[in-house]
Amino acid sequence: MGRTLSIYSALSSGGIAAGSWLWGTVAENYSLTVALESSAGALLLVAFTGLLLPIRQWKDSDQDPLGFETPAVAVDLKSRSGPIVVKIEYSIPETNVEAFLEQMRERRRVQSRVGARHWNLQRDLQEPSQWTETFRTPTWMDYLRLNHRLTAADKELDQRLLELNVGELPPRTRLSIERPTGATRKRDQSTGFFFRR
Repeated sequence: MGRTLSIYSALSSGGIAAGSWLWGTVAENYSLTVALESSAGALLLVAFTGLLLPIRQWKDSDQDPLGFETPAVAVDLKSRSGPIVVKIEYSIPETNVEAFLEQMRERRRVQSRVGARHWNLQRDLQEPSQWTETFRTPTWMDYLRLNHRLTAADKELDQRLLELNVGELPPRTRLSIERPTGATRKRDQSTGFFFRR
């Protein structure tokens, strides 16, 4: 939404500046009447173009999370807990590898668009049929929002990947939270200062 608003604002400001220059030039070289009549004609032309090329109607399915439910976790997470690491494990036979990689190129684009960071794909060296898709989100809330941003068209990609996966079980999703292992700080209750230990 932020990107959409910024693009709209940039185009609006640029359109006003370009229009001011264009009709100012017409008024200077011809007359104010010609400039006003020409700008009115341009507005009518734009409106007519809208009738010929209408904006596609919004459908509820465009933002349908398709039954996504918040996964149950055994750790008490807050909305700002994170970073969250997501790992999706696939079992792909050698005959499906090329098709799988092609779908994962699209998968990377989709996941990056909805907010995934540090997306990568890994292949197990000891069990080559095992592939792992990994990405991160800054917080738990970002992970939940990511899943709600996926459209019905994006979900069709999940189905294609499911068809390439072999085995009785579908691809498994593992969720984890990163924790620093460096020195921690402890608050001194009497002074309110932090001391490193």
